[in-house]
Amino acid sequence: MSKFIFYSGQQCCLCDEALALLGQTNIEINQLTKIDVKSDPQIYHLYGARIPVLVKANNQQELAWPFELSQLIEFVS
Repeated sequence: MSKFIFYSGQQCCLCDEALALLGQTNIEINQLTKIDVKSDPQIYHLYGARIPVLVKANNQQELAWPFELSQLIEFVS
């Protein structure tokens, strides 16, 4: 079972849209770690201007917004 990291921000409408799409995939809650980019300056530097970003934990492959459901399903498969 793959693990994913979801980089997001507070009060981010794009992040909310991305989470809604994630809800339409087969990802289970225990596979997803949500990280607020403002929790760490280095993370903010890497992802702050690009959120939301979904990262595969095993190989660090990224899927950055904007993405559609079909792209997301392929990414998480």
